[in-house]
Amino acid sequence: MKVNTQSVNFTADQKLLDFIQKRMDKLDLYYDKVIQSDVYLKVENTSDKANKIFEARVNVPGDSFVVKKQCKTFEEGVDTAVASLERKLKKRKEKLRPHL
Repeated sequence: MKVNTQSVNFTADQKLLDFIQKRMDKLDLYYDKVIQSDVYLKVENTSDKANKIFEARVNVPGDSFVVKKQCKTFEEGVDTAVASLERKLKKRKEKLRPHL
């Protein structure tokens, strides 16, 4: 799956980008008709430790899913967002599956 990653107000290192790609590729196991996904990484200028924002938009035929998570690290945000997207994609697949 093609993952377009944009980092706002900072430069993401290759290790983080590879981690995101690896986690997002696992979504193909749950729903194989994913067209593309866009990922936005943002850092807020606050004194709060959970100032990393991970936002993902996954496009599937006829719909798109958006998940936004704010955590202490981007890796934690990626894991929670991907888990949420997995649930959403499973639910969509169940709706589309013909009932017996």
